[in-house]
Amino acid sequence: MTDQDEAKYVNISLPSATHRSEREGFLRLCKALITTPLDPTAPIDRARWFTQAKLGNLYGQPTLAAAAHTLIDLIEQGWTLSIYKHGPLLAPPPAHPDPELEKVRVRRQEHLRRDPQLRQPSVRRFVEGMEKPRAFQGKLVSVFSLMRDGRELADALERTLDSSTVIQPYIQIVDGGKCALTGFALHDIWRYFRHTWSNAYFTVPGRSMPVLIRDAATPHHAVIGLAAVSSPVVQIAERDHWIGWDTDAFLETVREEPTAEVGAWLLHRIDAQLDELYVDDLLREAVIQPTDLQHPSPDVIALLRADAERHRQKHHRTPLRDVRQMEQDPWIERTLSPLFRSKRSAALADTLEAAIALRPFLAPTPTVDGLRNALNDTKAKAQIRRLIRRARGERVGTVIADLTVCGAVAPYSALAAGKLVGALAVSPKVIAAYRAKYSRPSEIASSMAGRAIERESRLSFISTTSLYGSGSSQYNRLRWPASVMGGPTNKQIAFTELGRSRSFGTSQFTDDTVEALVRLSRVKDSVVRVNSVFGEGVSPRLRKVRLGLSALGWPSSELLKHGRERIVYGVKLVENLRDYSLGLDDDPNYLVDPTAVDEAAVAAWWFERWGKRRAEQDTVRASMRVHRLVRPLRHGARVPLPDGASLTEQDDATLDVAEGF
Repeated sequence: MTDQDEAKYVNISLPSATHRSEREGFLRLCKALITTPLDPTAPIDRARWFTQAKLGNLYGQPTLAAAAHTLIDLIEQGWTLSIYKHGPLLAPPPAHPDPELEKVRVRRQEHLRRDPQLRQPSVRRFVEGMEKPRAFQGKLVSVFSLMRDGRELADALERTLDSSTVIQPYIQIVDGGKCALTGFALHDIWRYFRHTWSNAYFTVPGRSMPVLIRDAATPHHAVIGLAAVSSPVVQIAERDHWIGWDTDAFLETVREEPTAEVGAWLLHRIDAQLDELYVDDLLREAVIQPTDLQHPSPDVIALLRADAERHRQKHHRTPLRDVRQMEQDPWIERTLSPLFRSKRSAALADTLEAAIALRPFLAPTPTVDGLRNALNDTKAKAQIRRLIRRARGERVGTVIADLTVCGAVAPYSALAAGKLVGALAVSPKVIAAYRAKYSRPSEIASSMAGRAIERESRLSFISTTSLYGSGSSQYNRLRWPASVMGGPTNKQIAFTELGRSRSFGTSQFTDDTVEALVRLSRVKDSVVRVNSVFGEGVSPRLRKVRLGLSALGWPSSELLKHGRERIVYGVKLVENLRDYSLGLDDDPNYLVDPTAVDEAAVAAWWFERWGKRRAEQDTVRASMRVHRLVRPLRHGARVPLPDGASLTEQDDATLDVAEGF
């Protein structure tokens, strides 16, 4: 029996200081949910249950509101509720041995956030606006003009399997421009089709570059699929270990083969970190003296840590409107803000502490013996670990990225076009576009330095995760010769399975629940305020939920386990992956030709390897023909509004546009 299989119970009693009426109301809700059979296929109508339990005005009962919303979210995910004499308990759902049942559970979890989003009036207006015909260059167009009729595609493939005439994929980077064939904003096109995914559409903090894959073989260049290359999750153990820049793995390698080059890199890291920290105000206020930068002492490090804490508290007392305005300020004003003053003082303390521990072993000229002696010294080794983590933290969001969106839409999905989208999403054209877009000053580094600091933007690695723990047909066995992308003939590029990620996150909680948890943490006067501004830290939603659960007195470490494993995949783009990614090597040694821009070779490889064998099957062509752009309109690339999409007068008008296929 694994840890996941063992029975675990989580105490969800309300804090003892909670008003009696709230505790009694929560107990009534628990009893009602236990005694009434629930339909596992239907969402819980929480308003009905709140009324049945006579909870009253939840706004005036923040503890009860947070507990009630959280409880219903967890029950919808299959958690089991029971009541013992000491209070209510929750048990996590067991993993389904049947992969199909597990997929149903995961989709249900994702729909917790997607369906309420699609019900929002603004989202519905957007979808309806995209589907409504409009005049462009003397013709009526709509988003349906960007879908391919499955009957037409199946018929074309039945006539010929010459991919160069039937399907002509190309990459379109989504920027501020418009589609030349329909007049739609490219981002609106991308957003519409993104709403067809099982999970909710949301913007990714940090870097993000959406990509459309379109078909030049159709009149309006129909959308084949979409992707997005974005800032990665900061810590994924499976990915970091595979790259080799995980702290323990890197240290073990250095211990086995210490080199003077690694010693020089460590000294360079100290000097570079000092150079990228604005210190004029610290010198002016006598927090440090000029000599402290070259000859630091434990006392000055203690002063810097006290200064960091003082300004961290000041930041959390700053009015939110002033915090938000900071994102519009010049670099020098940002760096003087309490947030970045706190970060600078803490970073300077860390860097000077590293200098004290390592310079005696490595300065002025690093040697193998010096590095070996540093690794054998407890304090020096601890600082080496810190420098490695800092180097990884600086470059994790610049030289590696996540493929946060990747997939094909109907009817192309029947041809395994998701594999085509995956290959094109890591192709030279996308790599070059990413570098061009992000060859600009780093927000965080520039705010720490008080001047423009540009980080490396040449990608070395792209990772992604499967939606389901049972596997991904899209990434499974997805590999191709590097020569297809202008690389060497004896190398391959592949989506390699790196392992399974921990089942941890916030996807199981609705926005209503997060809002209730945030409000409770504020009422409880939480010490740490989460403003969701760039620079405070990663995963603001996760931090908000954690604070709210802590205010409830519930174990966040257990309740943030969403009970879902995901398979982590990675695409290695360079030969010197570890050393370039950490900054030991200045330049990447690419497996592809980063100047290549031709998608035709990738498309031809995909069709010969995957698409052709599916196009030859009668059952596949029959499944494609289901996606119709004539009355009654039934198409898998249409946004599935939760309340159903019946054929309306608007559909009738739109069909006249679509029937030109």
